Amino acid sequence: MASHSQNTNPVSASPRSKDVKGHGSSSKDNHSVSKRLQQELMTLLTSGDPGISAFPDNDNLFKWIATVNGAKGTVYDGLRYKLTLDFPSGYPYQAPTVRFESPCYHPNVDKHGNICLDILKEKWSALYDVRTILLSLQSLLGEPNIDSPLNVQAADLWKNQEGYKKVLLEKYDQEVTKKQS
Repeated sequence: MASHSQNTNPVSASPRSKDVKGHGSSSKDNHSVSKRLQQELMTLLTSGDPGISAFPDNDNLFKWIATVNGAKGTVYDGLRYKLTLDFPSGYPYQAPTVRFESPCYHPNVDKHGNICLDILKEKWSALYDVRTILLSLQSLLGEPNIDSPLNVQAADLWKNQEGYKKVLLEKYDQEVTKKQS
């Protein structure tokens, strides 16, 4: 019995000592992240921003399904894309993983749906939220960073908007529209 009470270090005695070192997540951390995500969902639902939406996937607050419509007046106008957002236990201090689930022909999106957008990587801030992410992605569709492409062919073609739109619509029809029907 004495051997059990000799350990007075609360960190090493804790069954969640991994949480303190950042290798796991405590239920307290998950609760605060869940609360933040619930607030973000309400903000998104009440914002009324056209062309963006997102909801938790079933009852999992840490995985969301989102849609982003191309902005009016861009080559993406009228196109709709499905994305996933996976939130880490360290959210909002760590960026979520955001991927296009719908194939997206774009200079800053690769064939696996990975996105090159600084606010999802090195420029991430805990001040950003789901609404900010989706509005940024909607803006990125019409205003790509062709100096940092994941899809070099799309970046090269971007300069010719007429040719780009033709290829974009062909690919969208083949890869997105036909898969939905």
